[in-house]
Amino acid sequence: MKRDLVYAVIGAGNGGIAMAGYLSLLGYKVNLYNRTLENILPLIDSPLIGLTGEVEGEGKLNMATNQIEEAIEGADIIMVTIPAMGHYDLAKEMAPHLKEGQIIVLNPGRTGGALEVYSTIRRCGFNKDIIVAEAQTFIYACRKTSLTSAHIFKSKKEVTLAAIPAIKTQYVIEILKDAYPQFTPAKDVIETSINNYGAIFHPAPTLLNSGHIERGAAFDYYTEGITPSIGNFLEKMDAERMKIGLLLNVNTLSAREWLEETYGAKGSNLYEAVQNNPAYKGLQAPKGLNIRYIYEDVPYSLIPMSSIAKEFNIETPAIDSIIKIAGLITGKDFFKGGRTVERLGLKGLSVKEIHEFAETGKIMRVEEEAAS
Repeated sequence: MKRDLVYAVIGAGNGGIAMAGYLSLLGYKVNLYNRTLENILPLIDSPLIGLTGEVEGEGKLNMATNQIEEAIEGADIIMVTIPAMGHYDLAKEMAPHLKEGQIIVLNPGRTGGALEVYSTIRRCGFNKDIIVAEAQTFIYACRKTSLTSAHIFKSKKEVTLAAIPAIKTQYVIEILKDAYPQFTPAKDVIETSINNYGAIFHPAPTLLNSGHIERGAAFDYYTEGITPSIGNFLEKMDAERMKIGLLLNVNTLSAREWLEETYGAKGSNLYEAVQNNPAYKGLQAPKGLNIRYIYEDVPYSLIPMSSIAKEFNIETPAIDSIIKIAGLITGKDFFKGGRTVERLGLKGLSVKEIHEFAETGKIMRVEEEAAS
């Protein structure tokens, strides 16, 4: 039992409220941080989070705060649940206040999250031992039901996790095991990044249902929003993702196989597996397009995949088409600030050197050149 651990949960959105409530319900000391003070004022006044669904009960926080230094002070594990678009700025904000031995876990990292956070913290001058890990996806299918409550539809049966340096992955999993036995080790953060199924299930169904979403039509996002033709398109995107994984020597599952392994949802194709997934029942579509499924998943999930593919001369027409549609509909250039190979520090690296960076946090060729 490791319930003497102190957790800091970063972000009070759908995932953050569910995770903070669950961890505090288990008996852990939990600090909840949210940048916007107004969203946590009720929890400052009364630090109780109610959970319904798969997990029922009420957890009491140690504190809720909008001060990052206060939130992570004394925390053994920092569970980051904010959108990937905030990872870079968060890393810069945390860097001056981190202490040796702390573990940062991105829930999830999307594509390249741990690489970006680790590199940013190091560039900010933090040279002590910390671990930056990322989960391949978020542990729950959940929704926040108020500022102080969340509904957990279903916990995933298995979620892969990897750390930088990779030699610490099993250590992180052991630390988290009491709270989250679902975490299993991935080879490294390249594997968790490429096995980013949000890249498949989020931007394309949102954009291809944009008319219904903008009208505010009520429908189940997955089971009604993913029709046979949309499911077929998602399989094309998924095939491109797996092609990148093959190039990078990463073990990959298709999105259809992942649904079966994670939720027990079976089908002869992706559409059927989605329809047979009980965890997706009742998950409503968003009411507008100004959401994470576009503004997070395009620049921080699809663009790094497309950028890595181009670095190695792989074509990704299905993935690229969604990036283009997202830009045309929103009027936003998602490549600006997106996770390209340059931003991730992977430009010009061989496949071997990419894994070397993920495994050790260093690139020997660069260090040897600097020393000569």
